[in-house]
Amino acid sequence: MHRHRFFILSLCVIVLYMTFTPENILLIGSILLLASVFTSKTSARFGIPTLVLFIGVGMLAGSEGPGGIYFYDPKLAQTLGVIALNFILFSGGLDTKFESIRPVLWRGISLSTIGVLLTAATVGIFVHLITDFTLLEGLLLGAIVSSTDAAAVFSILRSKNIGLKGYIRPTLELESGSNDPFAFGLTITLTSLIVTGETPGFGLILHFLKEIFFGAVIGLLLGRIVLFILNKVSLDIEGLYPVFLMAFVFFTFSFTGLLGGNGFLAVYIAGLVLGNKNFIHKKSIIRFYDGMAWLMQIIMFLTLGLLVFPSHILPVIGLGVLISLILIFVARPIGVLVSLSFFKRIQLREKLFISWVGLRGAVPIVFATYPLIANVGKSHIIFNLVFFISTISVLLQGTTLPIVAKWLRVIVPQKVKRKFALDIELSDSPDSEMIEILLPDTSPAIGNSLVNLNFPKKAFIVMIQRDGKYIRPGGSTVIEQGDKLLVLASNTEVVEDVFENLGYIE
Repeated sequence: MHRHRFFILSLCVIVLYMTFTPENILLIGSILLLASVFTSKTSARFGIPTLVLFIGVGMLAGSEGPGGIYFYDPKLAQTLGVIALNFILFSGGLDTKFESIRPVLWRGISLSTIGVLLTAATVGIFVHLITDFTLLEGLLLGAIVSSTDAAAVFSILRSKNIGLKGYIRPTLELESGSNDPFAFGLTITLTSLIVTGETPGFGLILHFLKEIFFGAVIGLLLGRIVLFILNKVSLDIEGLYPVFLMAFVFFTFSFTGLLGGNGFLAVYIAGLVLGNKNFIHKKSIIRFYDGMAWLMQIIMFLTLGLLVFPSHILPVIGLGVLISLILIFVARPIGVLVSLSFFKRIQLREKLFISWVGLRGAVPIVFATYPLIANVGKSHIIFNLVFFISTISVLLQGTTLPIVAKWLRVIVPQKVKRKFALDIELSDSPDSEMIEILLPDTSPAIGNSLVNLNFPKKAFIVMIQRDGKYIRPGGSTVIEQGDKLLVLASNTEVVEDVFENLGYIE
């Protein structure tokens, strides 16, 4: 571990004190990417998303840091951010199993619409009351910080090996993927209102709803069209398939915007359509876009770090802390509790945990460049506040996420894991959940044969690990104490039935 830290520090020092010329720009980029890979091994210990550290690297390399690189180009930063978000949202859609989100579809939609609106309104009204911000300026700030960061949330959950009970994970997954487009629409709408001086009216609401509707419909249609093309076209070179999809992603975003729809939402839904259907070279394409999403996140965080001037952050620290506390402890809980109040089966502690998993990351900082470029009156203050609020959110909520999950008792038992000792890869079918379960000593299954377990019909035991050996079970196989079961279930709801059947009682 100490060797990794020394290596990372050495790479960062090289970057900070190099002369930036066209000849060494590739060397610098490769050093930063290498540093990102090795940083992930250290930052995971503290529950801080790896990419957040690269904002710090960007700030150190910037004009007010040892690197001394003067970079103030919000338009370029915005362009890079938009490109990065297209990759991130498309990759998120590819990785999302519709079978998992189907039971929580309306919960996720409620969180990403009503939840975002209430969060933005609460923050906006509060900022208006305690500062000289107009109501529209306050609401603009609230809209920018109203969406959550999926990458930050799940990097922490994976690094800490946190398994969440019930439908919490798919709910968070769906919300994080779908609330960015909604928050983006609010940001653009409010920025336009401030610049033009128009008065909000019913026509504005219709225009906003039209963007969301067109984005969803176009994303669905284009997703189905490209799926048909992928399975019909026969390219001689396998490596051209990811290139074809890359062109499709950019076309979807731009074409949707041209027709007046929300391009980010269209890209996410198109990815969701593709990810839940079978198409040629699916596994390799998903891996490619997962890697591209990480690369885009690294570039986005580094660029935003370069764009920020630390001396401009200092004057807003007091106000930033106050708004951060209101966002985390008031606005986000109100948004979650109200938007989930329509669903009776969700327990209070699950709502509280979803509320706490409201991490802000690079996305709000990218959104904050829109009023900056539009020369909104307080755009510089808004940008610096958003940067500070996002950093505080990740540092506070990110580091305490595992603790809060245990405190609220929303994690599956520690002996239940998602990875089996054998390296087994599931098919591309979205209708599958594979889990490893170490039986508790009090399990009623011990001493019974499989045929007598009354196991859920949509789940079956694939393999049993016993005394270091692997047993292929049959109906007459008797479960023994200390057995580790590899179970394949059709969805997360069936997984809960499996837990109950095997004696995991809360």
